[in-house]
Amino acid sequence: MRRGVAIVTALVLFGEAVGIVLINAALATITENQNMSLAGMDPEAMTTGTWVMGGVSGLLLVLCGVIALLAGVRDRSPGRLGRIVLIGCAVVHGVLGAVTVGLIGWSAFAFMMAVLALLVLTLLAYGPETPADGDRAGEEPAPAAV
Repeated sequence: MRRGVAIVTALVLFGEAVGIVLINAALATITENQNMSLAGMDPEAMTTGTWVMGGVSGLLLVLCGVIALLAGVRDRSPGRLGRIVLIGCAVVHGVLGAVTVGLIGWSAFAFMMAVLALLVLTLLAYGPETPADGDRAGEEPAPAAV
């Protein structure tokens, strides 16, 4: 089951990456066509910033998707850095979910929470592995602090 969850998480993140890039492309095009400034900012800087934000966001989502996909294909827990990246992605989805409920609506909130649930389920399914009880038979317990 955990392989399937990780692969579905990766596919959803890849789809979300494409969506984010397309949304930012539309926003950049609208900003460029309007030729308006915000508080005196150069419209070209706003357009460039929107393109860069879309590209960076898309790349980060693809990175998270690749980490989840590798975990699913290998059926092994991602390394420490991979877990940190997935935790960061989950936190961002939680915060953006709280923002989207007010700006976009409940359907966007439900999507963000579904992606958050997939990320958390992937992280929990590939949690740190504990050694078997038979492997620890020769170890002595640590002395208590005095």
